[in-house]
Amino acid sequence: MAALGREAGTDPKDAGVLSLGSGEMPKDIKMAASVQGQPGSFLGDTKFRRPMIIEIIEKKIECLKKEMTFNGMGMVLFGTTAGSSGILANFIFRHCFKVKHGALKTYASLITLPFLSTIVAYKLFVTDALFYSDNISKENCAFRSSLIAIVCGVLYPSGLAFSKNGRLAVKYHTVPLPQKGRVLLHWMLLCQTDIKAMVIPLVFHTTFGVMNGLRDHAEFEKSLKKTVNKD
Repeated sequence: MAALGREAGTDPKDAGVLSLGSGEMPKDIKMAASVQGQPGSFLGDTKFRRPMIIEIIEKKIECLKKEMTFNGMGMVLFGTTAGSSGILANFIFRHCFKVKHGALKTYASLITLPFLSTIVAYKLFVTDALFYSDNISKENCAFRSSLIAIVCGVLYPSGLAFSKNGRLAVKYHTVPLPQKGRVLLHWMLLCQTDIKAMVIPLVFHTTFGVMNGLRDHAEFEKSLKKTVNKD
């Protein structure tokens, strides 16, 4: 009877614990095991989500590129103005050096090279910078665009026309040659009056570059907001 009393007395105290003999674990151990198993599943979810996040970011960039179709037209227009500046520079230096030979070659190179250099420079320093750098500011974008306009649209065509037509002048003796060591100075003195006409494309390209940079930056911001709102 005492043994039965002990067994009966121990039943209420141990009611919250399952029997170990039946192969089951206590409730506290089960809860601890379930809590300890959660971090492993969280790490697995993190590893699984990381490629998905990268894929989503890449899709956003692709959508943004499709939205910004204006960049292609802007670069072509920018390159066209540089090519027209090359035509003017070639005309001026051919007149200064009195060159009548190789017109087709000089005009072709003075149109093509400034056109291509302007497009490549604009893509690298403005368009790609908008996409891949830390979102360049409006002022920085306008400064880069105007600098490309001055260098690739005025200075480069002028220097190219000066060198090409100067070589033709030496080759065909269209202008009298000075003493050795003063050729460059002599050529600059010959062209100093007519070269002032290049101020017109300089002002035009600078203004156009600033406007184009501001417009592209505004269009980029607008396209970026549309992409974020869609997502």
